[in-house]
Amino acid sequence: MTDTATVDLAVEDATLQYDQRVISENLGFHVPPGSFTVIIGPNACGKSTLLRALAGLLRPASGQVVLDGSDIARLAPKHIARRIGLLPQSASAPDGITVAELVARGRFAHQRLLRQWSPADEIAVAEALDETGVRELSARRVDELSGGQRQRVWIAMVLAQETPMVLLDEPTTFLDVAHQMEVLGLLHRLNVSGRTVVAVLHDLNQAARYASHIVAMSGGRIVAQGAPAETITSELVHDVFSLPNVVIPDPVTGTPLVVPQDLR
Repeated sequence: MTDTATVDLAVEDATLQYDQRVISENLGFHVPPGSFTVIIGPNACGKSTLLRALAGLLRPASGQVVLDGSDIARLAPKHIARRIGLLPQSASAPDGITVAELVARGRFAHQRLLRQWSPADEIAVAEALDETGVRELSARRVDELSGGQRQRVWIAMVLAQETPMVLLDEPTTFLDVAHQMEVLGLLHRLNVSGRTVVAVLHDLNQAARYASHIVAMSGGRIVAQGAPAETITSELVHDVFSLPNVVIPDPVTGTPLVVPQDLR
């Protein structure tokens, strides 16, 4: 059973950098508990770096990431992995591994020296396979699957961790439109069922349709955040993406729909 207790996760006055290259300075951000938060912004603006910091994979040069009141840098990796699941941008599976074997790896955070595989692990893997609709693929090799199937399998592995928060870096990249909608619909259902979801997305209209909270980044800074109707405006899209546009209500959902203007 997934621990649905609220996760409190925030970045406080953080400088994020790789070696001596500073990506973000004085960064502050609190993940709204229970939200479907989507981080948007142009390439190389710091979105993935922020996600890595939230997951505890990148230690701030100054400031801190706070998980449930504690500096995440002081917490054991297994403790973090029981609270936060992460699907990175370029996940890769060992050659020949089956779907069931890959999803079972999500239980690593729950293994201890004196408690290895258990009935609880079996149930968690089965529920993850069912939630993502890939149970019938259990015996298949991951490298035999389509892009959409593989992405659902990776999400199943993250779900098998049974964390109350899930972070995903560009989970729809390289998928066709139908599979993108399939993955986003799955994430929406997970959010409705109680998980906090944080995802980096490139498609502004998908972000507006599925997110409850938008974080817009530019040049390593958070320039706007809030509900989609408040943040995805024509002015913001022009300022952040240098894209002339109009924003109209989506005819299906009523959420903001960004229509680029003709640049010819």
